[in-house]
Amino acid sequence: MNAHGPQIRHRAVALLRNGVRNADVARELGIPAGTVSYWKHLDRTERGEPPEARYARCPRCDGVLDQAAYAYLLGLYLGDGHIIQNRAMRTPGLSIACADTWPGLIDLCERAMRAVFPENSVCRVRRKGYREVKMYSKHLWCLFPQHGPGRKHERSVALTAWQQSLVDAHPWALIRGLIHSDGCRNMNWTTRIVGGERRRYEYPRYFFTNKSDDIRKLYTDTLDKLGVEWTHCTRAGEEYNISVARRASVALMDAHVGPKY
Repeated sequence: MNAHGPQIRHRAVALLRNGVRNADVARELGIPAGTVSYWKHLDRTERGEPPEARYARCPRCDGVLDQAAYAYLLGLYLGDGHIIQNRAMRTPGLSIACADTWPGLIDLCERAMRAVFPENSVCRVRRKGYREVKMYSKHLWCLFPQHGPGRKHERSVALTAWQQSLVDAHPWALIRGLIHSDGCRNMNWTTRIVGGERRRYEYPRYFFTNKSDDIRKLYTDTLDKLGVEWTHCTRAGEEYNISVARRASVALMDAHVGPKY
């Protein structure tokens, strides 16, 4: 049932065929812009016209890429992100998994996506215990050439020359993204003998865990350039964990990264 009546629709379609913009048709006839867009789509389909082509600019090739936002988003992608395109999808989609425990992280992720892809829509999909922050773009392959079949830790992951140059210019943004995806700031503890008594001491540290040798090396190489001291924490014979616990280094991390929230 057409709530607006056939006469209104015919009038709208006539205006559209004469080149009047959707918004102007909606304003003149007092109907929602979404309805006008739908009628236009139906009219073009009935006449056998192909969908209107819309050229979406590539943030890197055609526009001005927000480099700091991209370096942060790259860190999130390398940790908890993936790109997918199956037969049912015309456009590849980027998805970053963000735990419900850190609502501030979800906001930061969405903000970074919108900054890197200002012409694209970003949405959140509710999952059990987390949110998928998602967007779709034909230019994802250009922005994230690390994409490939299989899990990241089972294939080579290396930055291109332009990505490395960008990371060198915004190293803390990358570190923040990596920590926000696969890291944390927590309190560690140890005991010491003082005056013949064993006392417990607590101290903050940053922890980063990733199975990919390449991604861990990208993290530690960037820390080296920033003057942050780190160590491997071997568990069950595996060096998946990187610890930053020296007081001066933790202070640097606190100043530029900080705990999740």
